[in-house]
Amino acid sequence: MQARSMTPATLGAWLALAGAPGLGPPALRTLIAAFGNAQALLAQSFDTLAQAAGDEAAQAVATAARADIREQLERTCAWAALPGNALVALDDPAYPPALLTMHDPPPLLYACGQLEWLHAPSVAIVGSRGATPQGIDDASHFARELAGSGLVVVSGLALGVDAAAHRGALAAGGATVAVVGTGADLVYPARHRALAHEIAARGTIVSEWPLGTPAKPSHFPQRNRLIAGMTKGVLVVEAALRSGSLITARLANEMGRDVFAIPGSIHAPLSRGCHQLIKDGAMLTETPQDVLDALGLAQSAAAPARAPGSPAQCRSARTGARAVPAATPTPTAISRKPVRSPQRQPAEPLPLFDTQPALPSPAPLSANAARLLEALGHAPAALEILAARTEMDSATLQGALLELELRGHLAVLPGGRYVRHTVRHNHD
Repeated sequence: MQARSMTPATLGAWLALAGAPGLGPPALRTLIAAFGNAQALLAQSFDTLAQAAGDEAAQAVATAARADIREQLERTCAWAALPGNALVALDDPAYPPALLTMHDPPPLLYACGQLEWLHAPSVAIVGSRGATPQGIDDASHFARELAGSGLVVVSGLALGVDAAAHRGALAAGGATVAVVGTGADLVYPARHRALAHEIAARGTIVSEWPLGTPAKPSHFPQRNRLIAGMTKGVLVVEAALRSGSLITARLANEMGRDVFAIPGSIHAPLSRGCHQLIKDGAMLTETPQDVLDALGLAQSAAAPARAPGSPAQCRSARTGARAVPAATPTPTAISRKPVRSPQRQPAEPLPLFDTQPALPSPAPLSANAARLLEALGHAPAALEILAARTEMDSATLQGALLELELRGHLAVLPGGRYVRHTVRHNHD
């Protein structure tokens, strides 16, 4: 799939309209539907525009028609000419159909990668930037399983849960979409530059912000609404009570998407947001199969989504506009009703082996390590608490802690507290 070709004049019209103060997406959709395309819209008289969408929208379009966007247009054309980059306007057939169900879809999307993934069934995995080791592992595990069942995994390229979700989907050979709160030509945080390149090569990076736009706190709630809008459901892995992930979940609920939340310890601050979502009606989620069942998919029903043969380009032979459908009403309560999709038939197994060879079981823990792990429970605990619970001397306790850490059964949190880390053995 490729974005429709845009002349510099057409692109300039969209850049002017997308940046026009006071021109909200609902009014812009109404005007595009009435006049056919961006250039035709800018050519209308004030009275004609006001009759179609009101005086405020007409004034905003008049301001856009006078805007000097020459430098922005030159930079955007140069970016769009690079392989893999695409600009998708609201009236483009390549525009993600799920976003058109929102009341405020972005006028213009900047995409790096394959546009096909913006049209594929997807699920968002979001959570805390300061996730615990267990949260990182859960995000990666769920992403691997869901991507392995044919869903595109969508997240926000942030630290913590987001990055783990992207990496888990890629590790499964699946596709992932990163919705970013900066211009598509920037990577935030900078340490995710390599991850961003991998996502652009095997998935898609998408932004509604003009090129060169830096990260700002106000941009991330906007980004979260796109994450919610383009997916069939949102899974929250770990979240505090005041968390951007809860914003994403609320927006998903308002748009009629399914909301899933992984529960945790009642003592863990990053479990409280998930518990609040569950109280509000989100689906308590323990396994990836819970998500697949709610979405009407079977775990082995589909192979991982694979990248198409060639990346999306910014220009193609497609021409012509389409009417932009009006926004649909959205429910106000989290719904547990599954979204039913056609069941897919499992692929025939490859005749490589008649039976799988038996894999060796991990060696059992020592008695002291097993006793300490039982005493640790499922909530973070300080060293002195563990010493009191186990009545071990210092040397024995430190030896058991080291064994559990080396075996991957626990992790050390800031402040010297210890937390259980569930070990997952993948025999792929």
